[in-house]
Amino acid sequence: MKTFTELNLIEPLQRAIAGENYKTPTPIQSQTIPVALKRRDVLGCAQTGTGKTAAFALPILNRLGLQNRSAKAKRPFALVLAPTRELAVQIGASFATYGKHLKLRHALVYGGVSQTSQVRSLQRGAHIVIATPGRLLDLMNQGFIQLDKLEVFVLDEADRMLDMGFMPDIKRIIRELPAKRQSLFFSATMAPAIVEITDTLLVDPVKVDVTPKTRSVKKIKQQVIFVSRKGKSDLLQKILSSRDNLRAIVFTKTKRSANFVAERLNKAGLKAAAIHGNKSQNARQRALDAFRNQFVKILVATDVAARGIDIEGVTHVVNFDLPMEPEAYVHRIGRTGRAGAKGIAISFCSSGDQGDLKSIEKLIDHEIPVNQELSVNLPSSGPKSTRGRTGRKSSGGARSGTSQGERSRKGAGSRRARDESAGNEKGKRTTKRRRRRVRTEKASAVKSARTGESSRMGAGESSSRESGKGTAGGKRVASGTGATKSGAKRRRPQRKGKNARKRANASRGE
Repeated sequence: MKTFTELNLIEPLQRAIAGENYKTPTPIQSQTIPVALKRRDVLGCAQTGTGKTAAFALPILNRLGLQNRSAKAKRPFALVLAPTRELAVQIGASFATYGKHLKLRHALVYGGVSQTSQVRSLQRGAHIVIATPGRLLDLMNQGFIQLDKLEVFVLDEADRMLDMGFMPDIKRIIRELPAKRQSLFFSATMAPAIVEITDTLLVDPVKVDVTPKTRSVKKIKQQVIFVSRKGKSDLLQKILSSRDNLRAIVFTKTKRSANFVAERLNKAGLKAAAIHGNKSQNARQRALDAFRNQFVKILVATDVAARGIDIEGVTHVVNFDLPMEPEAYVHRIGRTGRAGAKGIAISFCSSGDQGDLKSIEKLIDHEIPVNQELSVNLPSSGPKSTRGRTGRKSSGGARSGTSQGERSRKGAGSRRARDESAGNEKGKRTTKRRRRRVRTEKASAVKSARTGESSRMGAGESSSRESGKGTAGGKRVASGTGATKSGAKRRRPQRKGKNARKRANASRGE
């Protein structure tokens, strides 16, 4: 199928497609739309940026447009699940574009914002609901949406949902779906957990696989630059400031790094906005709109924007941090070179990132060229062979100027030093504990000795009083400790404390 006019779509959809200047369908569209129009279940496997949204949106709009029914409150006819809020908003925009000549309503349901307007849209009635799993379950539990009248169910970016931990929520949603329905399932990869879902979700599906053997886009010019971690920010500013007509997305590994990079770029006079999971939905949407409308030229993002964000005219993608998952690299660079345009993907590789770089090159089945002019020599990360500045295979110690034996000896020495340091620290802690224990024991002994002296002094005073009472007519009566034998050597009294001596002298004075 070579043109959209050959598809059996209703006239309002053909008019909308012509208005968007769509002429030739992509492989996923040409293989999915005809079977979806026949109401068959579809299992599609395709990368991001291949036109999957139109592949399921056009059949849904065609089906509902033919029926021309009014929407029912809280009961949609079609449900589309997306992993992120940004992707849900984009899918909603596509439905609005393709269905602008149809009297159909759609509602967006996602978290991060108040549910009031979403509930109002559902109560008014929506033919199509585009939702993220978490907020959809919340509204279902509150009774604001029911799926008993659902006719078409779409699961988009299923592998991304698996990575984000949405599979338990999806299974709960699937249990609420009616048995008689059409299901369209799309994923970039087919993990075992996803295959398990497809077995329960789909009935005799038509399998469409347009995933290329090499997981890269040929029209994207890729390059890697070896740079130290501290030199990344300066190098990024140098690259972005030297480009004309720039529209770039910079990917970082963490949210904190995204904020840091955006702040540094703004201070350097390069307008940038950050987008990541800690931002509110309104802040994220404002950043996307500013980038889409070219109020800012640079968008700094985590992998939250690696999929589904379809912004035309992105000239550069910069991997400020290499992703830990090789698949994420493919989705990142897929933000540029869309719709047949050319793009540039630049990746920074620091010490310790060579393993991630090798995994990426293994996935895309070719070695990424090294920018010799901007790269620097990095210290070796181990005895295994790594890539040097020239991009060719070399021994791990060639760049650092040390042999493997020297590195082993240095490593052993550093381990011994660490062990000795740890032993010294442990010995210091043990000595401190021993000293505290000795001080505590001495204090307890002194306290008990003073308590014993006080009790003995009290007993002596009472016996003296008793012996005084026992004298009559000036004659002394011997009793207990009140009398001493004549001629016997008097024992030296035990040394007492200052207060004890005062009490003893006072009793003698009496």
